[in-house]
Amino acid sequence: MPFTPVKLNDGNEVPSIAFGSGSVNKGNDIHLYIEQAIDVGFVHLDTAQFYRNQEIVGTAIRNSKLKRSKLFVTSKWGYGDPEYALRESLKQIDITYLDLYLIHSPNTIPNGDVESAWKTMERFREEGYAKSIGVSNFELQDLERLLKIAKVKPAVNQIKLHPYNHAQTAELLAYHAKHGIVTEAYGSLAPITAFPGGPVDAALKKAADRLGISPTQVIFLWVKAKGAVIVTTSSKRTRLEEYFAVGDLPALTAEEVFAIDTAGAKGAPSSKEFREDKEEGPLGTAMSVARSEPRYALGAIAVLLMISLYTFTHCAH
Repeated sequence: MPFTPVKLNDGNEVPSIAFGSGSVNKGNDIHLYIEQAIDVGFVHLDTAQFYRNQEIVGTAIRNSKLKRSKLFVTSKWGYGDPEYALRESLKQIDITYLDLYLIHSPNTIPNGDVESAWKTMERFREEGYAKSIGVSNFELQDLERLLKIAKVKPAVNQIKLHPYNHAQTAELLAYHAKHGIVTEAYGSLAPITAFPGGPVDAALKKAADRLGISPTQVIFLWVKAKGAVIVTTSSKRTRLEEYFAVGDLPALTAEEVFAIDTAGAKGAPSSKEFREDKEEGPLGTAMSVARSEPRYALGAIAVLLMISLYTFTHCAH
């Protein structure tokens, strides 16, 4: 069945597959990758203050010629004053509202004041600058703290989710389900890109052989089976087409989902540095690290600054 929108707890809907722009930062070509994704069929575009590419996302949107109402744009507040961050996001993307605005991480909230941060997010929603609001990289204790004061529940929590961390996130996923919070999943291809040769491989291959599809597509069917929105990326059109085709594939059986869960619970083999798109380069890797492990954000920012300086110096000669 095609990718169908997921109903949020505020009555809005979110497209169930998104193109994440954080890992395709490749100089002046970034807008081409985003335009390519839109051309393939992706209408949910995920960006963030921290990615420093919101203007490029805006360029891609304008070049697509699609009406604003046909696109679903997500951004995230990552640091600094939230009012300024929101204004800059809207200005840079060149839109008047966000379909979904997220707190990028509890670890980047000034003074760790989750309560004040969420009240500000609720006000953004009331004022019409964000149709839906949510969080990213929140753990169970973070959500419990937030819900004690929330007038509006987070519509989503965007987290890293793949077969090898599913057992560790099961309690969080159950909490999402209990409170009507939609899970958005990034990093789901880790069994292929970061942990090849692990116990999940056999379960993926068995399902792939039955359906005549790729192990990558099986992983995304597994994400769908968990009721989560897929957030993925690639600079390659063929991969994006492969990902998007998952919407037309039959679902995994309950036995196949269980087999993947069980294999994942055995643990991953030794990890390589996680990169959802192996060709993304050092800049994308730094972004992925900061995205998936917010406590390393400052280190990742330092890496980004060094890469930017290197690029500027060499391009100037």
